[in-house]
Amino acid sequence: MTFLHAIILGIVEGITEFLPISSTGHLILTSRLLGLSQTDFLKTFEVAIQVGAIFAVLVLYWKKFLSVNILKKIIVAFIPTGIIGVIFYALIKRFLLGNETVVLYSLIIVGALMIIFELVYRKKEKTNPAVTKELEKMTYKQCFIIGVAQSFAMFPGVSRSAATILGGLSLGIDRKTITEFSFILAVPTIIVATVFDLAKSSVTFSSGEMVNFLVGLVVSFVVAIFAIKFLVEYIQKHSFIAFGIYRIIIALIFIIVLLR
Repeated sequence: MTFLHAIILGIVEGITEFLPISSTGHLILTSRLLGLSQTDFLKTFEVAIQVGAIFAVLVLYWKKFLSVNILKKIIVAFIPTGIIGVIFYALIKRFLLGNETVVLYSLIIVGALMIIFELVYRKKEKTNPAVTKELEKMTYKQCFIIGVAQSFAMFPGVSRSAATILGGLSLGIDRKTITEFSFILAVPTIIVATVFDLAKSSVTFSSGEMVNFLVGLVVSFVVAIFAIKFLVEYIQKHSFIAFGIYRIIIALIFIIVLLR
């Protein structure tokens, strides 16, 4: 991996981490386009670089983390993901991360589900407005179910934000509220996943690899700030159908170009 590769992957991570299009999937496919081999270092890089985007959440939503009420709900939502992640870590790292076929099928399947969900949900949304419109008023039951939904994002290409946001919408949570909760829930989820991966992995960074890693973190942090602000504005006026269509199109392009 070169300095330029790190910058490109940092940009991709920053843009895709919080959009419902799968950051991990895009990192894997981008690495393929750049001709990078799926080494243990690259797999760890693709997981750990997400921490840069997480810092963007801390900068924009730091006040939310001062609320004990919200913190307790984040913990409840994180529990299912944490347990499932520990149990299936070896399987995920060995067979799923870096698996382009899994990514492409996940992009298509979840993209189609997003479109179908929105077409059905939008009709209900007009007649039955969201019940929960504030983070503080989300119930622990809702938080736990959202955590279970987030667990499906362990499959590369599913998208953590897509799983949590659609899960929240199905529970009657306001679009802006569930989107912001998805951002906040990403903080413990990704930090713990990164620390766990580094602890379990035998990968050691050379000085050059460490520089590239830090570059990726900084770039993803800066780009993620703009991506977060964009999504919060976007979801208040639009559905996620466009993202669903994008997922399907990008997957088909990769299938035709890379896997033919």
